[in-house]
Amino acid sequence: MVNNNAINVLLIVLAYLIGSIPVGVILGKMKGIDPRKTGSGNIGATNVMRAGGKALGIITLLGDAAKGFIPVILARVLGFDVLIIAIVGLAAFLGHIFPVFLRFKGGKGVATALGVYIAIGPLVILGAFIVFVIVFIIWRYVSLASIVGAIVIPIGLYLAKAPLGFVVMAGLIGIIVIIRHKENISRLIKGTENKLSFKKA
Repeated sequence: MVNNNAINVLLIVLAYLIGSIPVGVILGKMKGIDPRKTGSGNIGATNVMRAGGKALGIITLLGDAAKGFIPVILARVLGFDVLIIAIVGLAAFLGHIFPVFLRFKGGKGVATALGVYIAIGPLVILGAFIVFVIVFIIWRYVSLASIVGAIVIPIGLYLAKAPLGFVVMAGLIGIIVIIRHKENISRLIKGTENKLSFKKA
């Protein structure tokens, strides 16, 4: 088990910097678009998909998820303790939301959180993903499915008797995800939230 304060801090900072990589913006510019200037202005996969098509959205989703997965799986493989792994996951997630490379104006963190969760509890994530898909298929709101997923995951980790550090981390991430979706929640209540369509390329 790694227990060195300098190394711990280095890994946490590295996780934040990886999380800060604006995948959607980078990919969008390669196609001549800037997701910050179109649609909802969000740099995440859903808005990138609306602006640049399904393929670009899917690649953005995978890239954002990798930002959460890579630092956490690295920390686990290297033998860091649960608390540090949890902080690393939270740092990567916060990096996406408050990216240093975009003057701390980032996305909502759902895909990056997904990557973090896959690295710590893949079976729980499978269950949460099924819930996400069911909610999305019924109502077609990515925001609603994301909010429900954010609530389900910490509960699932707790029921699966995951380490307390992971449960607390998931709880914090869930709260932040819901807060980041406050405008979506307002639109859902008003019935003006946009549904995701796959009709366009």
